Formats: sequence, C-alpha cells, structure tokens
Amino acid sequence: MFYRRKIILALLELFEGELEKIRLQKLLFLFCQKQEKADYDFIPYKYGCYSYSANADMTAMAKKGLLAETITSFQKTDTVSYLKLLKATDLSMLKSIKVLYGGMDSAALMKHTYRNFPYWAINSIKAPSILSKDELDKVEKQKGSSDQTILYTIGYEGGSLEDYLNRLLRNDVKVLVDVRNNPLSMKFGFSKSLLKRYSESLGIMYMHFPEVGIVSDKRQALNTQADYDRLFEDYCENNIPKTIDTQIDILKILQEYKRIALTCFEANHCQCHRSHLANAIKMLPGFKYEVKHI
Repeated sequence: MFYRRKIILALLELFEGELEKIRLQKLLFLFCQKQEKADYDFIPYKYGCYSYSANADMTAMAKKGLLAETITSFQKTDTVSYLKLLKATDLSMLKSIKVLYGGMDSAALMKHTYRNFPYWAINSIKAPSILSKDELDKVEKQKGSSDQTILYTIGYEGGSLEDYLNRLLRNDVKVLVDVRNNPLSMKFGFSKSLLKRYSESLGIMYMHFPEVGIVSDKRQALNTQADYDRLFEDYCENNIPKTIDTQIDILKILQEYKRIALTCFEANHCQCHRSHLANAIKMLPGFKYEVKHI
C-alpha cells in the first residue's frame, strides 16, 4: 500500500473511523501543510482546498474494501491500526491536528483554512458568505491576473496533478494546449480525458493538437541531450514545416485568450519539443509576445 494512503486511514482512525468529505479534505490539507514534503498537494476548488489525488486514493481504497463511501462521508472499514504504521513525525503531527482542529466542524474548518490560506479560497463558492470584506480582499489578491499576453509552456514530469494545475492558475492561464501526439499517461490525471476534466473544472479550457506532437516510436532511447538534439532536429525539419496551419491556429488562440500554455511531459523544456514549437510560433507574422516556460 502507498504510504500516503496510510495517512488517510490513520486520520480516519483518529476520528472514530468516519469523517465528512469536506472535513476530511480540510484536515488532510492542514496536516500536509505541516509536512516537510507533503504527501498530497491541493488545488483551490469550490469548497476551498481539495486534492484530486487524495480523492482518487480514497475511491480506490473504497473499491478494495478498506473504506466505505457515502454521498457525504468516508468510513474506515479496515480493522488494521494504521496509526501504528506511521513515521513518528507524521504520527505526532496527525495527533496535533486532532488536538488543534478536532473540535471544528466542516464550516469552521472551511473558514479557518480560507482565513489562513487565502489562495485556496480563490474559487470558493462559500467564501463570500463566510469571510469579511477585508478577508475577501486578501483572497482576491491571491488570484493570478494580468492583461499581458504570454505564451507559456509547461511539463508535468515529476510533479503532482495539483502542483501542475496550481502553476496554471497562478499564471492566469486561460487555455491549456496539449501538444502530445499520444495524450495518454500512466501518471494520475494526465491522460487526455482526465486532464480536460480537471483543467476545465478550474475554468481552464483544454485543447488538443496531436499533429504537432512527436510519435512514440521516435521518442525511444533518449538518454542524453545529444539524443534529444537529434530528435528535435528531425522535428524541426519534418514536422514544423508541415504544421504551419496548426501553429497559426495556436497563435490565434493566444491572441484571443492572451494566456495559453503548451503542455507535454518533460519538466525540462530543453528536452521537450514544446520549446521548438513555441519558437516556431514565435517566428510567425504578428507574434509580438513573451514566451515563458513554467
């Protein structure tokens, strides 16, 4: 079992085996804020801090019979004591979460997290009714907002879905442009259908242009920068000239929405074709904007 799932089971165990879903997400968030390296990352959702990854783990555990799920709550059904299986530091922090926040219901936890972590309230439908004007102003200041037109590129290698989505939100990206030839991924949340669902749930439009991607057969045995350089030389010679119409379409999307992001797998844009695609778009007539890799 993934260690992070033991955290959830131990948290439920501390709270007599059952928690409302909103309360569980908030308590897990507060715990993860204390960790040196968080087991879960969170995005700002309609009720505040929320982890798609944690929810996916809980759904998976429910299917395995470790949890029971209702419309509003999760209940631990496994008889194993996961508190005994935690690292000492995590056990101590989890117990402190119980002491500090165990008396708060979902509404109180919502207000507490909004006040102390205002970024995670930027998409909340509850914030206007539970925060003061000054507190709402602090939330508003957390929103990424700019009139500047920027072509971003972003990779998802090595990070969580939530970290990736937060980078888009913090840079006020309006459209996510998937430039993978084959938009499938073993990494949670990054296959086309899920990435579209999760990005659009946060108000970020998703578009896919497979023709500007590199086919999987050509992406084998990439061990050195020289291997990547040869791949990209071929890409610039054989793909870029044939996809000018698509590049023009992407430029039009940029001009309409002002802040869009080309996305692929690699974290390092120097090892990804998206940087060469961005350079090609940059050379088109009418391009007078900044390119930024995030």
